[in-house]
Amino acid sequence: MDALAFVRVRELDVAVRIWNPNASRTLIAWHGLARHGGDFSALARELGSEWRILAPDTPGRGLSSWSLFPAHDYLYSHYMTVAIALLDHFKLERVDWLGTSMGGLLGMLIAADPQHSGRISKLILNDIGPELNKQGLIELASYFSVTHRFSSFSELQQALSQHYKSFGITSEAAWRELALNSARRLPDGRWTYHFDPRISEQFIHDTPRETWADWASIRCPVMVIRGEQSTLLDATTVPRMAELQPSLVTLSVPNCGHAPMLDRPEQVTPIERFLIRTEKTDVVPNEQTQATEVNSTIIQWLTQQWRKWWQ
Repeated sequence: MDALAFVRVRELDVAVRIWNPNASRTLIAWHGLARHGGDFSALARELGSEWRILAPDTPGRGLSSWSLFPAHDYLYSHYMTVAIALLDHFKLERVDWLGTSMGGLLGMLIAADPQHSGRISKLILNDIGPELNKQGLIELASYFSVTHRFSSFSELQQALSQHYKSFGITSEAAWRELALNSARRLPDGRWTYHFDPRISEQFIHDTPRETWADWASIRCPVMVIRGEQSTLLDATTVPRMAELQPSLVTLSVPNCGHAPMLDRPEQVTPIERFLIRTEKTDVVPNEQTQATEVNSTIIQWLTQQWRKWWQ
């Protein structure tokens, strides 16, 4: 991390970790449910000095403020407010967005939002999609719904490496770095994770929504990354996503579950290739696209009428 900014959004301070602050290109990198922006240090290193990486800590995580009103602040609607405020703060009219898990879903909701869809030029979803495995969600919510306390740092590190073994991390140094960036001392001297345990109340207070419609409405180029052993994004979901987004770029990461760390060349090189390719990124379909959609609707209606008549 080369710089750290704190942006006031309503009553909360939101920490934004920054790599290569003077780079010519910018990528928003948003973390998963119980992680923080520090997870993207390896991604920043692999992408290189050409990219400015802005990686916020969602409220309740990392260096950002904890909310006094979790039922109000630990919701996707509020995360969207935070995200737009950050884009405004950094004067980003349009920006590329990479999101892991929760961060990917947040990017998807913004890209599908009628008011803000134009703010995202390219969208990368890391092991997340419009439909999630219910058992995987239950296990995720169950783990983070209780406060974890450890008598020693090594005990925390062991628990963390067990819970996040699906990340595909292979070196002891990387595990230790992850633990150091994920731990905090409690007043009684024991250890716990960096996040507010009440972030799990999102599963109670947030209103579930059908996100397939959101997915279908996205008009910017999209890439989805999936860990081959993901417990959250089923393999059968990705082809369905491609049906609604025919130009979808996909990457399957072997020997990895939920979610890839994006910390090595074989994962980052396809991301960079997707980000730098030249492609039309109109948010609103052009007249030809609209005409095609109208013709398709007419043909579909005539086909239905023909079947009714002859059946």
